[in-house]
Amino acid sequence: MTSLDPVTLTVIQNGLQQVCNEMDLAFSRAAFSPVIAEANDRSDGIYQAETGELIAQGDLGLPVFVGTMQYSTMAVLDKIAARETAPPEDGDIYIVNDPYLGGTHLMDVRFVAPFFHNGKLFAWLANTGHWPDIGGAVPGGFSANATEVEQEGLRLPPVKLFKRGELDREIYAIITSNIRIADQRIGDIKAQAAALTVGKRRLTTLIERYGAATVEQAIAELKSRAEQQMRAKIATLPDGVYEGEAVVDSDGVVDEALYIRLKVTKQESELRFDLSQSSPPCKGPMNSVIATTRSSVYLAMKHIFPEVPINAGTFVPLKIDDPDGTFLYAHYPRPVSGCAAEVSQRIAEAVFAALVQAIPERVTAAPAGSSGNFALGGWDPARERAYVMYQISGGGYGGAAELDGLTNGCSTIGISKTPPIEVVEQLFPVLFETYALREGSGGAGARRGGFGVDYSVKIRRGEARASFVMDHGRVGPQGVRGGGDGAPNRVTVWRDGKAYEPPHLSKDQDIAVKAGDRVEVSTPGGGGYGDPFIRDAELVARDVRRGYYTAAQALKLFGVALTQSGEIDLRATQRARQTGAE
Repeated sequence: MTSLDPVTLTVIQNGLQQVCNEMDLAFSRAAFSPVIAEANDRSDGIYQAETGELIAQGDLGLPVFVGTMQYSTMAVLDKIAARETAPPEDGDIYIVNDPYLGGTHLMDVRFVAPFFHNGKLFAWLANTGHWPDIGGAVPGGFSANATEVEQEGLRLPPVKLFKRGELDREIYAIITSNIRIADQRIGDIKAQAAALTVGKRRLTTLIERYGAATVEQAIAELKSRAEQQMRAKIATLPDGVYEGEAVVDSDGVVDEALYIRLKVTKQESELRFDLSQSSPPCKGPMNSVIATTRSSVYLAMKHIFPEVPINAGTFVPLKIDDPDGTFLYAHYPRPVSGCAAEVSQRIAEAVFAALVQAIPERVTAAPAGSSGNFALGGWDPARERAYVMYQISGGGYGGAAELDGLTNGCSTIGISKTPPIEVVEQLFPVLFETYALREGSGGAGARRGGFGVDYSVKIRRGEARASFVMDHGRVGPQGVRGGGDGAPNRVTVWRDGKAYEPPHLSKDQDIAVKAGDRVEVSTPGGGGYGDPFIRDAELVARDVRRGYYTAAQALKLFGVALTQSGEIDLRATQRARQTGAE
């Protein structure tokens, strides 16, 4: 069979990606929960019929779901083959959130639907949406003190939630009987199913335009070419072994740091990732299931080589040894609520720390690396109903060889953004008293890190419980090549005018708050890149004028002395930088 011409191949490639993009947009537009409708904590993709391998994923979905939805689709196929769930029929949708079956944490609920063309199973369509609550010990599912997965919420194996297009009311009743604010879930469920319906229509149109055989041939060629492109990128690295490390504050139960120790071996056109020297399994919820661990490596490499398209071929040259015996390969019943949004980012950070040694022009210093998971659940007396608010927040990106880090960027593992505070204030009994740039939080460097944010949210009425599963509270995002670390995460809860700081810094649960109390969060800044004493003094003076740093910080961190009028004192700057260099 001859290869497809480049134009047709490119059009089909973009067409497959557009199918996923339209599913993403339909999901967000129809969803009820702000975390999906506004923050876009969701993703959609197309997967191979026989193997479940990734065919395409949109550029509007969370990168961390790139690998995990592939593995959850494979888990559905395995359960069908083992006759543990019924085989697919047109109109069926399987639901699954089991972390150990290709998942992340329990709040990330996956829908997997067969796509038939002319009566033949052509592919699978799948999506993931973050539900604001899945039951468990605390509202929102982020149980910082959980010691087993049952404490985190309802765990669902692959079962058919929709059968031939009809919602199974019995299974739906089981789900809603085990979660909070159950009456609001039907909106997200219908939105999630509707996104798959949009995908079926758009994929049908693409196939009818080019023919099933041509589209199948394109899918095979795109996989082969993605593998070739990734191998070509890897081949540019010098052969050798590169090591990186990242630190998790604690597991939420034992107040000790967890270490991700990575060894990357480059040989010819492959990279092997060895995480076997990382910390052992932990008691608290910072264990990572293997699907999330693998996906974290994949997304880190996609950050480094963004021009390589995403499909199963992209991952072939990336050989990841299973880190069994560490907290990065969780087995039942280890709790895992922190794996998707926090541990995944520490894994990516370790990849960056290792490969910046090999390709410094391609890799940045560490980004903020925390999704800032803050869940607040309570009773709104004015509306006479319960609520669960889930807040995520941005932080600074790390500096790069040619650029300063992005300020208030989304997490490393996603495209999710903080919902507009006006929307949050409309839906929940809270008031944001502060939402501002966190000045001085970017790590110093020839290219400084971006800045995090400061926010303060006040409880307006009623009583509630607050829970946090964040990270980078013990140490800030690491600088590289002589750059300074970014500022660490900070959480303070003010109750009756008294400050409470979580013993584990970035993790705690079930903190009782009431009207008048407030929660203050300062998110991390990105790490700095390169020696800060060679940063352009004019850029330092500009940052001081903008209020990013004080004059005292400019002198201490960058060796730049300023006059009272804000001008650069050249002689004092020269002396300071010479002294600092010594």
